[in-house]
Amino acid sequence: MFEGKTAIITGASRGIGKAVALKLASLGADIAVIYAGNTEAAMQSVSECTAYGVKAAAYRCNVASSEDVKATVSEVKKDFGSVHILVNNAGITRDGLIAMMSEDAWDEVMDTNLKGAYLMIRAVCPLMLRAKEGRIINISSVSGLMGNAGQANYAASKAGLIGLTKSVARELASKGITCNAVAPGFIQSDMTKDIKEDNPLLASIPLMRTGRGEDVASAVAFLASSSYITGEVIRVDGGLAM
Repeated sequence: MFEGKTAIITGASRGIGKAVALKLASLGADIAVIYAGNTEAAMQSVSECTAYGVKAAAYRCNVASSEDVKATVSEVKKDFGSVHILVNNAGITRDGLIAMMSEDAWDEVMDTNLKGAYLMIRAVCPLMLRAKEGRIINISSVSGLMGNAGQANYAASKAGLIGLTKSVARELASKGITCNAVAPGFIQSDMTKDIKEDNPLLASIPLMRTGRGEDVASAVAFLASSSYITGEVIRVDGGLAM
């Protein structure tokens, strides 16, 4: 399906990002694994991707740094030739009640989750414009749709991603580039490992279970394969936010 295409996936050394990388690799895409710090985990993602017979490489990058992003995208272009799919998945949490949340906790989450997506889109955009095609998928969250106590920074960053998605979709539609978002609910990952089974939000999931990274990856692959869906937000949440 994606033979001859290159996908950049941020935060692809683990969790949802790794699941997306493996899904797109299984469908024939070459993969640029973008990671923040765990080189061993990133190289494991690369190894698992190449097992599908595609090309893959890892790039350490602080997505909140304009210089890092520019240099990384330049390296990817040199190694792969172009970029056809961008998945902005990198994200962090610094949870706390708003009355006690530090400015650093706010800024760190905004810089990685929202500014990072903006910087990646800005850097990759010229390559897609030149090719007159591209698929941009931003990983938002149901927290950005519903809000979540103790996560004002995270929810605001993920809501911001939805606004970014719709604006970019409108700007780039005439150029053959789509931009969509996926909003996961409770997905089994390092970020959600501390959520207890008696959490009331878990009890409110109609499908009565947490999701898997593969559930999100399937939605990403669907959006990456479509040329006539743009500006959309697809929830992958077991019905939590309906």
